[in-house]
Amino acid sequence: MTMIDPKLIATVAEWRRHLHAHPELSGEEARTAAFVSQQLTTLGIAHETGIGHHGIVATLRRPASNRSIGLRADMDALPIKEANTFGHASQNPGVMHACGHDGHTAALLGVASALANDDDWSGTINLVFQPAEENGKGAKAMIADGLFERFPMEKLFAWHNWPGLPVGQVAVHTRPSMAAGGDWRVELKGLAGHAASPHLTRDPINAAAHLIVALNNIVSRNVDPLETVALTVSMIHAGTVSNQIPETATVIGTLRTFDADIRKAVIRRMSEVIEGTVAAWGMKADYEINSTGRVMADTPEEAALSVAAAQAAGLDVTRDIRPAMGGDDFAFLVEGKLGAYVLIGNGPVAEDGKLHNERYEFNDEVLGPAISWLTAVAKMALRE
Repeated sequence: MTMIDPKLIATVAEWRRHLHAHPELSGEEARTAAFVSQQLTTLGIAHETGIGHHGIVATLRRPASNRSIGLRADMDALPIKEANTFGHASQNPGVMHACGHDGHTAALLGVASALANDDDWSGTINLVFQPAEENGKGAKAMIADGLFERFPMEKLFAWHNWPGLPVGQVAVHTRPSMAAGGDWRVELKGLAGHAASPHLTRDPINAAAHLIVALNNIVSRNVDPLETVALTVSMIHAGTVSNQIPETATVIGTLRTFDADIRKAVIRRMSEVIEGTVAAWGMKADYEINSTGRVMADTPEEAALSVAAAQAAGLDVTRDIRPAMGGDDFAFLVEGKLGAYVLIGNGPVAEDGKLHNERYEFNDEVLGPAISWLTAVAKMALRE
């Protein structure tokens, strides 16, 4: 592996643990952005804040080339109560860096330091610290705030830590890597009453139960088995007391797909099932199915460049990696542009150490490989 100064890695690990201890939800990353800005200021790196609300872009520029590229890290955390008890566990109750964005942000700060002290490149490198990835709004907010007009970028690169891959192994996909995501919500409205007299009510919980079963059958009975779709119910909210049938029940979930036509067909079938359930159980309903996600797919040349950069940095590479049904709004940043999104191994993982788990922890051993790959891919992209 390309040697990164051990002192820098130790500093980046300290940054990462600070960020882990002070997580903030999507759209609320004020302290996180302030911390990033403070470190960039200390490093003497020019940057602009407040882009797309809490977004930051730091710019490194060397003469003799008009080429420009972008490297992106996400900064937000999740509404999860952390179960870890180590010293840098979350100090923000109910909020946790359960997806490793603390590591992504810290690593990009490390790249800023490494490249600022490296004379072996020319051109412009924009370091994009993006808010609100988890709710899918951050990339679009930065774009709407003039990201690409203010900071032109020919190519963009990003990475995500990946539990289960060997530490530092770089996985580059040969097909789309992340699905198009989108949430959905159904509020069923019935007639409330005493739980001892259910015949005098219209029970939205009972209707919700039937709706959940019906929704869970859409993929198995309406989608070609050779296609890939995830339709998941993830939240149910209803009732406040044991002896009342409530007036409303809310069912919330997510839909993940790779094919746009299949997504449309599933959404159409979801609407039919929801409206049919409403009619069958004498309910009223308000529902919304969000279809704004985008599939993440590398452009071929940038995927090849990502492989070459990993090899140049002395990192192990695999291209035998399956797509994930998770999503990442980095897909919006590379829409119509050149770019790649790789996975870097976070090491072996137990059942309770996966992404979005309350005991997940970013592995600081990944910081060196991540900084090595990011610096290598930036320099190689500028030379092309």
